[in-house]
Amino acid sequence: MKFAIHPVAGRMPGHMNVLLAEAGVPYDMIYDMADINEAFAATDVALVIGANDVVNPAARTDKSSPIYGMPILDADRARQVYVIKRGQGKGYSGVENELFYANNCAMVYGDAQAVLTQMVQAVKEVEVASLKAAA
Repeated sequence: MKFAIHPVAGRMPGHMNVLLAEAGVPYDMIYDMADINEAFAATDVALVIGANDVVNPAARTDKSSPIYGMPILDADRARQVYVIKRGQGKGYSGVENELFYANNCAMVYGDAQAVLTQMVQAVKEVEVASLKAAA
């Protein structure tokens, strides 16, 4: 597991690093965009929490987009992407996020902490069932 942070994520530079540190995430698991982007193409699952513009592939692909040319996290290149958001709102740019409509993306609406707790529990249940079946 790795944590990727876009340079402008959070309310100020470094904000997300501080929040992850406060949550007990070891610093060696936190990657800056430049250090993680190439890895997304070989990533099975990317979990995006609350982001909009910073993961919008239109920044790479749509020359008519106001965010074209903006550096983004290449989460869309993962085999499967889950995006957790409170609702369907757009980012600061007001641009619709192409990632949200991609075949490899599933949207999960709700409070991130509650959704993540449910996801972790579901994975644990699958693991237990798999171990029982193998025994």
